[in-house]
Amino acid sequence: MNEPRRPARRYEYLTDGAEIYRRSFATIRAESDLSALPADMDVVATRIIHAAGDVDIVGEIAAHPDVVSAARAALRSGAPILSDSNMLASGVTRRRLPADNDIICTLRNEAVPALAADWSTTRAAAAVSLWEPHLDGAVVAIGNAPTALFHLLEMLHEGAPTPAAIVGMPVGFIGSAESKRALAEHVLPDGSQIPWVVVHGRRGGSAMAAATLNALAVADELA
Repeated sequence: MNEPRRPARRYEYLTDGAEIYRRSFATIRAESDLSALPADMDVVATRIIHAAGDVDIVGEIAAHPDVVSAARAALRSGAPILSDSNMLASGVTRRRLPADNDIICTLRNEAVPALAADWSTTRAAAAVSLWEPHLDGAVVAIGNAPTALFHLLEMLHEGAPTPAAIVGMPVGFIGSAESKRALAEHVLPDGSQIPWVVVHGRRGGSAMAAATLNALAVADELA
């Protein structure tokens, strides 16, 4: 294989990765107002904004007041992360995880297509049904399919084990906004809520959900 050839520099642009990162977060802090969010959501919000490339998204970020502490405690204790997509799972920075936590995505499980066909639902929703043995105390992240989030909430309504925290950021035009609103309004039989964080509206996606997990795992913004 031939050695790669370096092209002549024709544009002025920053090439130091660490400095690009530092300036990016400095820009976010200069241009966004995070005062409406809980204080410990600061790093989480900046990472969501960074993943979206849009400081205006801060107005759509909402969170339960205990979500950061609950998720970090769960991850420190070794709880698994349950993801609705392989893209999201791949976006988690493993070196940030405090206990080499398992990252589980069941979307490619061989049982999923038949379940989805039998239940007349999406594969993403059917895959969530396979989470039940891992749900108790887990950190859940949904960044792709609204049907996955709706299905999870339906499982919880019927007594499925309770996760420690839920990152709800499915993206899309059908069901996305509604599923996140349902998560924010979901109440357990004892009147409490599972701590949650969402990006309301149609926006979301695996990149934002993974960025949220990375911030929940480690408080250091630039780590």
